[in-house]
Amino acid sequence: EHSYIEPEAGFARRVGDSVEIQACTQSPYMDRADIAKVLGIAPEKVRVIPTAVGGGFGSKLDLSVQPFIALAAWKLNRPVRMVYSRTESIVSTTKRHPARMKLRAGATRDGKLTALDFSADFNTGAYSSWGPTVAGRVPVHASGPYRVPHYRALTRAVHTNIVPAGAFRGFGVPQAAIAQEQVYDDLAGKVGMDPLEFRILNALDNESATVTGQVLGEGVGIRACLEALRPNWGSARAKAAAFNAKEQGPLRRGVGVAGMWYGCGNTSLPNPSTVRIGLKRDGRIALHQGAVDIGQGSNTIVTQICADALGAPIRQFDLISGDTAITPDCGKTSASRQTFVTGKSAHMAGTRLREEILKRAGPWQSGVIEFRGGVINIVDAGAVTLLDLSTLPLDEHGYVITCEATFDPPITPLDENGQGKPYAVYGFGAHMAEIEVDVELGTVRVLKVTAAHDVGRAINPTLIEGQIEGGVAQGLGMALMEEFFPGKGEN
Repeated sequence: EHSYIEPEAGFARRVGDSVEIQACTQSPYMDRADIAKVLGIAPEKVRVIPTAVGGGFGSKLDLSVQPFIALAAWKLNRPVRMVYSRTESIVSTTKRHPARMKLRAGATRDGKLTALDFSADFNTGAYSSWGPTVAGRVPVHASGPYRVPHYRALTRAVHTNIVPAGAFRGFGVPQAAIAQEQVYDDLAGKVGMDPLEFRILNALDNESATVTGQVLGEGVGIRACLEALRPNWGSARAKAAAFNAKEQGPLRRGVGVAGMWYGCGNTSLPNPSTVRIGLKRDGRIALHQGAVDIGQGSNTIVTQICADALGAPIRQFDLISGDTAITPDCGKTSASRQTFVTGKSAHMAGTRLREEILKRAGPWQSGVIEFRGGVINIVDAGAVTLLDLSTLPLDEHGYVITCEATFDPPITPLDENGQGKPYAVYGFGAHMAEIEVDVELGTVRVLKVTAAHDVGRAINPTLIEGQIEGGVAQGLGMALMEEFFPGKGEN
């Protein structure tokens, strides 16, 4: 259960022959298409305005209150609002996919992985939701971020009569990681290797191919993440051994390690994002970007990237976010895609606006752009050129200059043997956990988690730290504190 702070909520009203919905969602354009089908009207007659979202983690990719309030507003011609209670939220929304997984792996005597055979059934419940997406993503990831020369992965999303399962932070990859990392621990033990060194030995690098045959090139950081744990790994294991040697009671301590990777965006499918940027006569900049911020900070990060490309201060921007009537489609907020995909679109749009400003000011190829109200100064090699915005005509969008850019990551479909380029980029990380177990009661206490992540260029370090710490907390909940029994309880 996702258990976000904000339960599902929204309100709707009919506006002539159109309907307007304001609700918590991760995917406004998908909602628009679905609501149009429900009402039997054209998608252009449906306007979806995402509210500030108090957490989503995947569940708010699916419809919740939206069709109910839209239908009521459409039929009654009156404003309608709806808020789920916590009980209603838990009862009616999707859960993480239960999985039955079987793995068999092999390694040489010196610890090099030779093969992994993986099969899994994911229980998607009474409705498919994102079950096919989970079944398609997991085979790409079930090897972990390691070189596995011989690999087979077979997955199914299976319908049953229980609560539907859907998207939940990772689309099935966390379930596969739990299984694969345990198998690699067992293999390391069989060949007499340290578990961390076993992973470092087998880690992907810039030149090695993934299990889909993709060579990622520069930027494969998993080995660096694992190596960053080395100093703490040795000392933590020594401390745990010393504690266990002295302990007379039921408490024992241990240290574990695991690696992870995650492909950003849709699996082998088109994944475009479009951003529009407009320069106003008063020198303000309107940034139309439809990426929904569900707490991960895309409103801040996308603006930062665009400002950097344009060469303008962030305070110059007016953000127009997530409204299907006035923002282009930036795709859904899921699969760790918005900073990468929408961020790239924003960078391209900002770059184009910079080029247009320089072009209007004269034959400039470079220079510092200074915004002085309704006048822009272009400073280059001591020379200053003025661009008076009040003299320029307005375009169809009501701006002096409008630029738009679309980015779709370069991917290819997987062939019949699962070979191709399913993602343009991956994220990598490695975690070490120090725990204390009561061997009589079976209780587990986590003493410390050390996390090393390859984040590329840290656009906003504070937000990155929040994502890592939040992921650790959610992982602890999944591993130790949360279990959902369909039909037996609400929590």
